[in-house]
Amino acid sequence: MIDQQVSLRGSAARIPVRPRTGRLLVLAAVFICAACGLVYELELVALASYLIGDSVTQASVVLSVMVFAMGIGSLLAKRLRGHAAVGFGLIEAGLALIGGSSALVLYASFAWIGESRFALVGFSLAIGVLIGAEIPLLMTLIQRVDRQDAGGTVADLFAADYVGALVGGLAFPFLLLPVLGQLTGALLTGMVNAAAGGALVLWVFRRDLTPRSRWLLIVVNVSVIALLATATLLDDDFERAARRAVYGDEVRVAVQTDVQEVVLTGTGRSSLDLYLDGRLRVSAQDEYRYHEALVHPAMDGRHTRVLILGGGDGLAAREVLRYPDVRSVTLVEIDPGVTRLARTDPALSALNAHAYRDPRLTAVTADAFNWLRAGRGGYDVVISDLPDPGITASTKLYSAEFYGLVAEALAPGGRLVVHGGPPNARPRTFWTVEASVRAAGLSTRPYGVSGRRAGFAAGPDRTPDRARAPLGWGFVLARPGPRAPALGLSRRAPKLRSLTEGVLAGAARYAERGRLPEQASTLVHPRYWEEP
Repeated sequence: MIDQQVSLRGSAARIPVRPRTGRLLVLAAVFICAACGLVYELELVALASYLIGDSVTQASVVLSVMVFAMGIGSLLAKRLRGHAAVGFGLIEAGLALIGGSSALVLYASFAWIGESRFALVGFSLAIGVLIGAEIPLLMTLIQRVDRQDAGGTVADLFAADYVGALVGGLAFPFLLLPVLGQLTGALLTGMVNAAAGGALVLWVFRRDLTPRSRWLLIVVNVSVIALLATATLLDDDFERAARRAVYGDEVRVAVQTDVQEVVLTGTGRSSLDLYLDGRLRVSAQDEYRYHEALVHPAMDGRHTRVLILGGGDGLAAREVLRYPDVRSVTLVEIDPGVTRLARTDPALSALNAHAYRDPRLTAVTADAFNWLRAGRGGYDVVISDLPDPGITASTKLYSAEFYGLVAEALAPGGRLVVHGGPPNARPRTFWTVEASVRAAGLSTRPYGVSGRRAGFAAGPDRTPDRARAPLGWGFVLARPGPRAPALGLSRRAPKLRSLTEGVLAGAARYAERGRLPEQASTLVHPRYWEEP
């Protein structure tokens, strides 16, 4: 113990500031580096969920690989304790470069290669190793500037680390993502990371560095910051080039709302495509097949009051408003950016027949689940035009609890129709939707129609393999009571382009041929996943 204290006193004399000041500076560096590290983790999770889908799986992969890699990094750092100052400086420079550029490289691999899973795992592993190597080296450095016992030192280090993680975790969704976006936010975080790590070593521990290692750190940190700054300046050009690679050359609108990325391509009603978070939601070439099949079977009966859940593009509302005896339509859409485009974009508003100008339509910005919990009801028809159930963020909107709320919102004799995904490409998901509707006490009539493109993720050539084949759409028609609803068209139905009584008869047989005995999905036991 005496020898250790003498050594610590000798080390403390080598720093250019008082020991207490040096300790505070080290803890400040821990705080900043921890905040940056958590931002890198959240960037990977968010971008992977957007590019690959299924946010639960992507978060599990990123976090589990990263925590495992942190253990490896801690073991590898034992070899650097004799050169803790220069080792920490180089590790922070590497972490800044890899973490800061991770979002950009992931997006580039998705745009030009079409696959980003391997890059995701690689970045998670590399960032985890570097983060894991930080604490052992910082423990060595802080013991050189202050004689506090090891237990107190560990407590201070982890306190600064956890508080920094809190700040980074809150800054990502509330500041970096909405203000700077994913790519610029990651790049600027990397620059802050490099500056904090380099400044600590080059100032506080400069007497521990040889002239060669000092110049090495200066060159490396300046190079990293310069590279990240250059990438930040070219960020807009990169995004435009990557967007063209993903969506083609006809991108007209690309906005990041508070909910998702919204992209419109094409210049006219026949070539318009609408993408939400990289997934093709509407293709003007065949959207009428989907929306006619979604809306009109549910309108066979009383339809004075209609509720549309989702469908902010206005296309389902267009079909509903073709019935002159409809008195009111309430559309509940979580993203006001989508409804704004549906109102104002010339091509999209023409495609939806200017539905938002109809005084019978009332648009509400709200989460459909929470909106229904307020106890609103008395609707003759409820149309669920929500994102695909395989997308994890939409899982609660395809749960038995959600359909229980819908059942309460239905008027006596009312009908519900749900888009359940393609029954031929994802049969387990489709029949899980049907089982969940039945679990809410509703009797069901499944049916499916052929389709071509809408509902599948975009790829580098805009026509991925799954989107080239006729995959079709699946629906579940339901109503309260023991008897399943009849599948037909109202006598007041307008003239339709693709739907007839004969088509519906075949649609019911088409769906029933592939019936699977799936269980209902609930909030505490979700059963949806990405099927191959």
